[in-house]
Amino acid sequence: MNGPSPPPPPASFPAFDVSKSEQSDALTIVGLTVAYRTRGRERDVLQDVSFRIRRGESYGLVGESGCGKSTVAMATLRYLARNGRVKAGRVSIAGKDVNALDAAALRALRANSISMVYQDPSRALNPSLTVARQVAEAFEAAGAVHEAALRQTVEILRKVRIAEPERVMDSYPHQLSGGMQQRVVIAMALASKPALLILDEPTTGLDATVEAEVLDLVAQLREEFHTAVLFISHNLAVIGRMCERVGVLYAGKLVEEGATQDVFGRPRHPYTVGLLRCLPTVGRSKDTDRLDTIAGSLPQPGSVTQGCVYLERCRLADDRCRREAPPPYRVSAQHGDQMSRCHYHERAVELPRVTPVAPPANGRIAYDASPVLRAQNVSKTFHVNGSALRAVDDVSLEVAKGETLGLVGESGSGKTTLAKLLLGLVSPDAGSVLELDGAPLPPRVTHRNDDQVKSLQIVFQNPDSALNRAHSVRRLIGRALSRLSALRGDAREARLASLTQAVRLPDRYLTSRTRQLSGGLKQRVAIARAFAGDPRIVVCDEPTSALDVSVQAAILNLLAELQRDRGVSYVFISHDLNVVRYLSDRIAVLYVGRLLEIGPAAAVFDGPHHPYTEALLSSVPTLDLHDGETPGSARTQRIHLSGELPSPASPPSGCVFQTRCPRKLGAICEQQDPPYAEAGDGHRIRCHIPVDELRKLQRHT
Repeated sequence: MNGPSPPPPPASFPAFDVSKSEQSDALTIVGLTVAYRTRGRERDVLQDVSFRIRRGESYGLVGESGCGKSTVAMATLRYLARNGRVKAGRVSIAGKDVNALDAAALRALRANSISMVYQDPSRALNPSLTVARQVAEAFEAAGAVHEAALRQTVEILRKVRIAEPERVMDSYPHQLSGGMQQRVVIAMALASKPALLILDEPTTGLDATVEAEVLDLVAQLREEFHTAVLFISHNLAVIGRMCERVGVLYAGKLVEEGATQDVFGRPRHPYTVGLLRCLPTVGRSKDTDRLDTIAGSLPQPGSVTQGCVYLERCRLADDRCRREAPPPYRVSAQHGDQMSRCHYHERAVELPRVTPVAPPANGRIAYDASPVLRAQNVSKTFHVNGSALRAVDDVSLEVAKGETLGLVGESGSGKTTLAKLLLGLVSPDAGSVLELDGAPLPPRVTHRNDDQVKSLQIVFQNPDSALNRAHSVRRLIGRALSRLSALRGDAREARLASLTQAVRLPDRYLTSRTRQLSGGLKQRVAIARAFAGDPRIVVCDEPTSALDVSVQAAILNLLAELQRDRGVSYVFISHDLNVVRYLSDRIAVLYVGRLLEIGPAAAVFDGPHHPYTEALLSSVPTLDLHDGETPGSARTQRIHLSGELPSPASPPSGCVFQTRCPRKLGAICEQQDPPYAEAGDGHRIRCHIPVDELRKLQRHT
């Protein structure tokens, strides 16, 4: 595609003065090229990456899995694997060249100037040591004696908002929630008051409320300690909230960089434009708007030797892009300089969409209000160490044909247990009623007939755990088809082809093992397997939480298309409320096993809503933008929840939410379980505060 010639590039970008950088920056990376040796050949996974982070600044690094984000962190710490090496470039932390340090100096730098927080805190903590021992050890490594280290441990745990730190110090990691574990890891990282804190996907597995608390904590501690932060994430909304500047990595190259408001408000690289269009932002739903996607996939490391690394996926690419690798063009933006490695960076925002905006109008199965699945007074009590733990408590709900019911709530609220009860994987308590098409549904899957089993299927969060790595894709889907006795020979092959076409899985992958597939392709295989028997209801348990935004958009579009074409119903479980809002027709909000609110998605999200729903929604970071718009500033005021989620073994009296409720009325909340109040159009809220009063309160928040 031809276009106007762009302005000539500067001689170099960024024009780093290393001596000044060493004096004023926490981290300076200049021309970093990293290679890994695999199968006797070196492959470049980072190519000529340059950026700086000033003291006290937060810098975001975004891009798809495999683009090199974590390799940047490992190279910064000099933690590359044995088959990795820095081929060129310089990494300077607080004025010290990391690659020039000897072993003793490097150890001192890691102990005193730099810290890292990983994605999974449970793997970063030693399960055999108490919290006190592990945090105190971090202070001892910085030079404190044992008694002083213990005193400092109490202080730092309080700083990271851990109540009763003395009690937590005596605990082992497995006795703490995920959010608590992450706070302990952050406390350890801050023990040395580092000049640079690296956060590698620190909130990916956390609830919306816990994520918001961790992000607030990082922001507060950054201001207090004047620590610079390198924040690595595929969650653009989190980066938008936390970082002043952002760099976009693609296939090992930094393709765009600048102030976060400039990059997200007017992106100048087609890849950044594509990432932003993949987001299920406020005001978008499956019925009115399809998410845009990025066609193709990342190139293999080192495979692009000429031209632009993004040209195979770019809808602006032309012959010039094939011949010439674009240099780093630098332009002046509203909040500072902005860099883009694109010959046509001025036109990037006009990038044509891959996916049509509107969903197809023809062929949609009409919405049917009659319930396919009904759960009435469903409860589940587990007995653990002699104590009764009620994971699901008297929940009643219905799922209609062709609709999506979103289940939301913090970890431990009973979402997955409720899903297992519907699927028959767990037996409910006596008095629970399950019905399929108005007929009784046996509580255990082993007592259900073939049609009932086929009618309810599940797509799990982690396809690696759900799919047998030893089998080919053909066999994985074929085994599900083998349950259909009517399918033999050519009919079965036709059905297999129809399934793979429906989930957009190319035929060439049928002979592959799952270990050879990307995360998005694995999830497509899992979806094809779930749809093999023409299910009536599919339970989707966090099916996109581990996926990049580009892959997530494709999976969400796929689920919407399958629902439109086949009339299937979904029970959709997710921590990401933006995803839930996009895909769901109705929302059910669970808290400690209780159903606190249920109703149409628009009514639940727009209000009035239960105070717990209000707190969940206020915790979600959002980029309220559509194509060409700037990041929105329309944020609800953050509702802080005090304390931890109560244990189902000893739930609070009265309203189950009263111990954490910011709108608690008093004794009535402590003594009486609130009834449901009707908010109209099937929207019910379980709260003592009248609906009209909730509407007034939340309107002025």
